[in-house]
Amino acid sequence: MPIYLPELREDPAWFPPLSQALSEPDGLLAIGGDLSLPRLIHAYRSAVFPWFGEEDPLLWWSPSTRAVFEPGKLQLNRSLRKYQKQQQYRFSCNQAFAEVVRQCAAPRHSQSGTWIVPQMQQAYLALHQAGVAHSIEVWRDNMLVGGLYGLSIGGLFCGESMFNREANTAKLALVLLQQHLQSYSEGWIDCQMPNPFLLQLGVKPLPRAAYLALLHQLKNDAIPIHCWSAQSLELEL
Repeated sequence: MPIYLPELREDPAWFPPLSQALSEPDGLLAIGGDLSLPRLIHAYRSAVFPWFGEEDPLLWWSPSTRAVFEPGKLQLNRSLRKYQKQQQYRFSCNQAFAEVVRQCAAPRHSQSGTWIVPQMQQAYLALHQAGVAHSIEVWRDNMLVGGLYGLSIGGLFCGESMFNREANTAKLALVLLQQHLQSYSEGWIDCQMPNPFLLQLGVKPLPRAAYLALLHQLKNDAIPIHCWSAQSLELEL
């Protein structure tokens, strides 16, 4: 049976009502439009995000269940704390945004392709240059070995993707992100959809309505711009 989706209009602020999102595939809401800054920012503020493969049209999603880390939920357990002391990684914010995105887009053993296609990479680089998208980096000496990137929307960080080049570096980046956020805000992190990796770390599945309420609650809690200056960071052990 064919799927009929609303096509986005020229107005970047228009999306269909979220109640129209499909249940199968879960959350598929609309097709088309573009990846302009106004449309992307409005999408994230409306609980919508783009996600499509190399051979797909531009697809927009608002899944029925979202994955959210509550403030203070991400902690270093004993083994991760010991691991970091042994490895002596160093950490930074916004010192290698484009490279983090490229590493997140690189092929993985468990995937045949990537959803971070070149036009997505360019769109998020533009968001970064506009001061909306940010990265956390994990380094061994001068080699980038892990990291993540996402958008700061009010008092919520909307995580997009993360990568490991060495074991546990994505976990360390995620813990560091929440520690860094909590210096300036409550520290809420959205990770889009639950998966086994996130559930193991303690992510909380939220129904769409609860996620919308959280977005509304945090929309005016702007994080100071100096939080996102290119800088070295310290992981609190």
